[in-house]
Amino acid sequence: MAEPGCETSREESLGTGEEPTEADPKGPKQNSPRGQCRRHRRHRRRRRSYNSFATYFPRVLKQVHEGLSLSKKAVSVLDSFIKDIFERIADEASRLARSTQRTTITSREIQTAARLLLPGEIGKHAVSEATKAILRYTFRQ
Repeated sequence: MAEPGCETSREESLGTGEEPTEADPKGPKQNSPRGQCRRHRRHRRRRRSYNSFATYFPRVLKQVHEGLSLSKKAVSVLDSFIKDIFERIADEASRLARSTQRTTITSREIQTAARLLLPGEIGKHAVSEATKAILRYTFRQ
């Protein structure tokens, strides 16, 4: 028996003289997911949330080298790399905050963690770029 307010199945429509609107060559099964009627289909499962930095790589690459693109494998490697560095910086910033008996990780802890983890020029460059980004964010608000 069909749900109240839903369309009738093939077997039920045969007795009323109505032709079924959707002919299913495989048999009397309905095409709707999990036996739901069309009206209730909008409550489908949500898409799986996939945390990735992949959307940002083309933007940054465009600023540095116009016309270049990345393969899926390169994006995957870069994504893993960024997640690893992020985790390391967060761990180090957490250790720094704990050692100074603070409960909040501020930009100062992040900056110090980046200086400690990233060697030489890369660390200095990262700190200057982060400072520029924070200034842009503050003035935008």
